[in-house]
Amino acid sequence: MTTTPAIDIDRLNVTYGDFHAVKDLSFQVEQGELYALLGTNGAGKTSTLEVVEGHRKASSGTVRVLGKSPGDRRAVRRRMGIMLQESGFSPDLTVAESVRLIGRLSGRTDSEQRVLGVVDLTGKAGTRVSQLSGGEKRRLDFATAVYGRPELIFLDEPTTGLDIQSRDALWDAVEQLRHDGSTVVLTTHYLEEAQQRADRIGLMHRGTFRHEGTVAELTRTLPAAIQFSLPPGAPAPLVQAGPGPDGSYLIETFELQSDLKQLLDWAHAHEVELLGLSAAPTRLDDVFRAIDAEPVPAVPAA
Repeated sequence: MTTTPAIDIDRLNVTYGDFHAVKDLSFQVEQGELYALLGTNGAGKTSTLEVVEGHRKASSGTVRVLGKSPGDRRAVRRRMGIMLQESGFSPDLTVAESVRLIGRLSGRTDSEQRVLGVVDLTGKAGTRVSQLSGGEKRRLDFATAVYGRPELIFLDEPTTGLDIQSRDALWDAVEQLRHDGSTVVLTTHYLEEAQQRADRIGLMHRGTFRHEGTVAELTRTLPAAIQFSLPPGAPAPLVQAGPGPDGSYLIETFELQSDLKQLLDWAHAHEVELLGLSAAPTRLDDVFRAIDAEPVPAVPAA
């Protein structure tokens, strides 16, 4: 039995005059997953999402959202919740009025009290939007995006301006939505959130994907690092090590556990103290930083 992907993109192109913002981009987001679409500035992710959300037409290619064209707003829009970086709520509306307005516009039904409770804004129901703090406005953005428990939810920088307790509460709410069957597409500059939360990640640069996969798959593309210094007079280590900063040693390895054990065994056998020893697996931000050094992949001919 096959399941229709929540998002299915085949050779998407988006151009603005002579500028090619998105180049033959193809990927799928499966139902129920949390997919992080990340990218460097100008990578094309905003243009991609504008097409998927139905706000922009593709220059070419095929895009299906919940099995439908994103341009079919009657069929698709009420099934999607979108949290933009800036919501643009009227400052004169109250919190409760803003939530009810989204309910009417989206065609979804929900309990106003439930939604405000999710984001801890029940006590602010009668407060005008203009009187909310930045963090409270962000929580209201989230509340309106998840009103009615939509099947597909887009979260654009959802935790910007939130304190740690509000961030935790937001992610708890996201996990509950996923448990209830929602699919979530995340864009964020907080790479640690993508690393911790995403099932899969698409990493864009200059209009194309440079990497796509799980965090483990992406981080395996770069070596881990072991760094240490030796006291004066100590013998050189047997493990292959190059020069690190400040006269230290640096081992770059795809076999972190094995090479670290070999180094520790050598230090024990020679009674050598490894000064400032650190062993760090590759992180998502390491993969992100390395993008500019990679060759640009050729775009397949049409």
